[in-house]
Amino acid sequence: MKTNRFIILVSLATMLAACSSDKKKYDATGTFETTEVTVAAEQTGRIMAFDITEGQNIDCGKQVGLIDTVQLQLKAMQVGVTRETFENQKPDVQKQIAALRQQLATAQREQRRSAGLVRDGAANQKQLDDANSAVLVLRRQLEAQISSLGNSTRSLSSQSSATGIERSQVIDQLRKCHIVAPISGVILEKYVEKGDFATVGKPLFKIADMNNVYLRAYITSGQLEKVKVGQKVKVFSDYGDNKRKEYNGTVTWISEHSEFTPKTIQTDDERADLVYAVKILVRNDGYIKLGMYGEVNF
Repeated sequence: MKTNRFIILVSLATMLAACSSDKKKYDATGTFETTEVTVAAEQTGRIMAFDITEGQNIDCGKQVGLIDTVQLQLKAMQVGVTRETFENQKPDVQKQIAALRQQLATAQREQRRSAGLVRDGAANQKQLDDANSAVLVLRRQLEAQISSLGNSTRSLSSQSSATGIERSQVIDQLRKCHIVAPISGVILEKYVEKGDFATVGKPLFKIADMNNVYLRAYITSGQLEKVKVGQKVKVFSDYGDNKRKEYNGTVTWISEHSEFTPKTIQTDDERADLVYAVKILVRNDGYIKLGMYGEVNF
């Protein structure tokens, strides 16, 4: 009898131990991902320099390559000379109307003198009429010349502005010949080499921000009440063979729509058909790799 009781106790202990070992140490699992950017060529031409290697850390804004700029530099010089030509062709309005103004001033003095003579009876009315007519003609000529010179100046200014815009476009194209890193990160893949011919839109390299990674996990509707954006959580990177490393994480995004449980994802409720994706930001210490499995506790 004692033997049977002992066997039963041992069996119960074994079952409890098994249940304890089967208890999950996480609320959800997922894989680590990050922000990846595929940088493409923005200009067409031969790649004159491209000094990066896969796995290399690059700072945001650092130049990593250069596409041939010779033709664009020549075009920029040509447009600059054209603009300078238009500027030099602008008339000096004051100088060109100075002579006509002088004639008008002389005619106005003659007009005033003739008017005085007519009042004094020393000249006839025709002399005054001629003086008045001369002043009127010169005034109209001056107005016409000012208008013509103004139109010419405006036309040349418009052409100069157009070439200025064209030059700005060329300078922008020159800037795009300089291949720079859009973010700070690690070069994941390199698609071209120095000497290759680049065309607009051709992928050059892929870079990823490995300092800040995200665990993309899935939770059930029952877990939604436990999770909110901005919440601090515990994240574990899974290296296999029960090797895990703990990190502090922050929930940055919760999907607004449910989806069917991905086959490769485990949730706290294995019977769940619909789940919600969440992204948890983790500061990487260099040990987390993309695609690695991770776990999270809320």
